[in-house]
Amino acid sequence: MEKLSIGTTSQTLASVQPSATLAVTQLARELRSKGLDVIGLGAGEPDFDTPDHIKQAAVEAIASGKTKYTPVDGIPELKQAVVHKFARDNNLSYTPDNISVAPGGKAVIFNAMMATLNPGDEVVIPTPCWVSYPEIVRLCGATPVLVPCAAGDDYKLRAGALADAITPKTKWLILNSPSNPTGMAYSPAGLAALGDVLRANPHVMVLSDDIYEHLVYDDKEFSTLAEIAPDLIERILTMNGVSKAYAMTGWRIGYAGGPEWLIKLMAKVMAQTTTNPCSVSQWAAVAALNGPNGFMEERRQAFATRRDMVVAALRSAKGLSCVKPDGAFYVYPNCSGLIGRTSAGGKLLETDIDVAAAILEEALVAVVPGSAFYGSPNFRISYASDMETLRMACARILEFCKAVK
Repeated sequence: MEKLSIGTTSQTLASVQPSATLAVTQLARELRSKGLDVIGLGAGEPDFDTPDHIKQAAVEAIASGKTKYTPVDGIPELKQAVVHKFARDNNLSYTPDNISVAPGGKAVIFNAMMATLNPGDEVVIPTPCWVSYPEIVRLCGATPVLVPCAAGDDYKLRAGALADAITPKTKWLILNSPSNPTGMAYSPAGLAALGDVLRANPHVMVLSDDIYEHLVYDDKEFSTLAEIAPDLIERILTMNGVSKAYAMTGWRIGYAGGPEWLIKLMAKVMAQTTTNPCSVSQWAAVAALNGPNGFMEERRQAFATRRDMVVAALRSAKGLSCVKPDGAFYVYPNCSGLIGRTSAGGKLLETDIDVAAAILEEALVAVVPGSAFYGSPNFRISYASDMETLRMACARILEFCKAVK
């Protein structure tokens, strides 16, 4: 009789890579626990606290017993708040039937992909991209089609490249603006050009990841595809969440607006996976979307100041070049000038993975290698930290680069 094989991995999961950003953050924690003065610049998490009025709404929800199961994809009050947010901020007209609320933005993406993808389907993803997009597509049994976007194009997908990437198998295009990891944002003209390509390919859906919507700098205005190309709205899932703008990463609330048929399918996925998002977090999100948001401008200005300091420092570093990002809270320096050289500690720097590892080991600064985002040779720095910490980290990185032989 054959013995059961215990502890084997599913073929689907075996094709999926672990999250590099979470891995770097965890490694930084472990090194700190050993007494090393490691500065962690890997996590995409605002250092600001959740505003008090939002926390108070959660306290009141607990006190009033709002701790039971809710409708699978969101309480009516939160769906209505999302409808109002899309109308107010993006000129998008939805009803609650067009809204899905999930336990985090990542869950929104997973639900949409799981609801629609089959083996053999393709999803076009401009790169560099957030580490989870290709892996979610693979988890859902489909194939990510990675389209490199050059620094000379500000790491943005151009219409010609999109047209070349689309095949009869293409089911989705994923757009992220401002982008993680590059921080670059699409202009209305850039989105309009992509819209023209999509009109010629009516079988392609679009997931527009707008999670960094409120973090755009230099007087630039945020634009989303459904607003620029309203005739395509029935093919667009516009997703967002409260994690970045409201400093609510741990509350795990993401939301999206899209065609009713898709929203129903996403609810069906949730009904057999997570069920509803946390009830208390949903009431906090209602307070976030409906409440005062004057704090956002102060925080946005703080992020812009940090960005300017970090970009200026990195541009002065030997072997690095750096495009100034439009938004989010990431800088994505190119480290090709360090490749093929040797660090002061004797490490041969053959890839951006080597560079990131050497910066951690020798400068005690945790950054994420660009290969994790399918864009090399680069590394990503999150400037969602206070200025003193960022100055210290930049000084260490500059000293590291100066000592490279």
